[in-house]
Amino acid sequence: MAPGERDPERRVPAVVMAGDRGAARAVRGESKVFLELGGRALVAHVVSILQQVPEVREVWVIGAARRLESALGPLREGLVKPLHVVEQFRTLYENAWEAYRRVLPGAGAAGRDPESSEDLDTPVLYVSGDLPFATPQEISAFLHGALARDCDYALGVVDEASVEHFYPGERGGPGIHPVYFNVSEGRVRQSNLHLVKPGRLGNRHYIQDMYEHRYQRQIGNMLALGWTILRSEQGGLRIVFYYLLMHLASLADRWGWRRLADRIRTWIPTGRVEAAVGQLLRASFRLVITHGGGCAIDIDKDEEYEAARARYDEWRGVQRKRAEELYGPPALPERSGP
Repeated sequence: MAPGERDPERRVPAVVMAGDRGAARAVRGESKVFLELGGRALVAHVVSILQQVPEVREVWVIGAARRLESALGPLREGLVKPLHVVEQFRTLYENAWEAYRRVLPGAGAAGRDPESSEDLDTPVLYVSGDLPFATPQEISAFLHGALARDCDYALGVVDEASVEHFYPGERGGPGIHPVYFNVSEGRVRQSNLHLVKPGRLGNRHYIQDMYEHRYQRQIGNMLALGWTILRSEQGGLRIVFYYLLMHLASLADRWGWRRLADRIRTWIPTGRVEAAVGQLLRASFRLVITHGGGCAIDIDKDEEYEAARARYDEWRGVQRKRAEELYGPPALPERSGP
């Protein structure tokens, strides 16, 4: 079945992670999901896009519930998929787990723990709440690929060519230059799309550790996470070896030493990365590549938000055109609204 085609047996719940507690990063002193582009909050962009993804059966948003209801209110009329808002908990891990407890069949407002193999095998699409340039076709393509891999955790990635048009302009215009991971197959960027069977992750707590240390430009974060893994896990040395290699290649890349980065990444095939992360999480883990690029552009810094504001119409137009060239037009119509 091609991306975008309907298959009611393969539709999944989508959870938009819009919390602002714990290690969440503010932008311009504000919870970033409520920043506005094109007349609507970033989180409203994401919810609107998910309404157009055929593989998504319902949308859940977890964060500051009162503010979310206000930001999403204009979308309520004409929704084609159920939309649920849940008050946030203390950490990203708790938000992800509590959202999963609520999407289970018959869970009710308070949720319930998984009880059966069917519960454990329930996949959930987790999406960041700050993706103004995502397209429904790219999310659909990711879900199609991830469901085909039939793993416990599928992480979306894009290649460098998919996001080059977001770079600063040749004449010094504003832009966004993402940080890449270097693997033997090329330079890739995480796309903020996660299809997960939370009940199947043996080491779910590492999701929170990886989130808290996610800004790997900071050497302290990189070493702290590496030390945690090394002292906690059987086989931790093997995991840390590939972890450090990836970040050495990334540092060389950012410092302009491309030849050194290319040499290091020959030691990092994707299959070994998947095996190492799977061992860490005690679950089957796969990377799923898409080529739209918009899902890899989140807003984490003041300057990224200013660049997105300055070039919003341009970048949104490029993303829509690129998605149609790669995947065809959206399978579901865009809902009306601001």
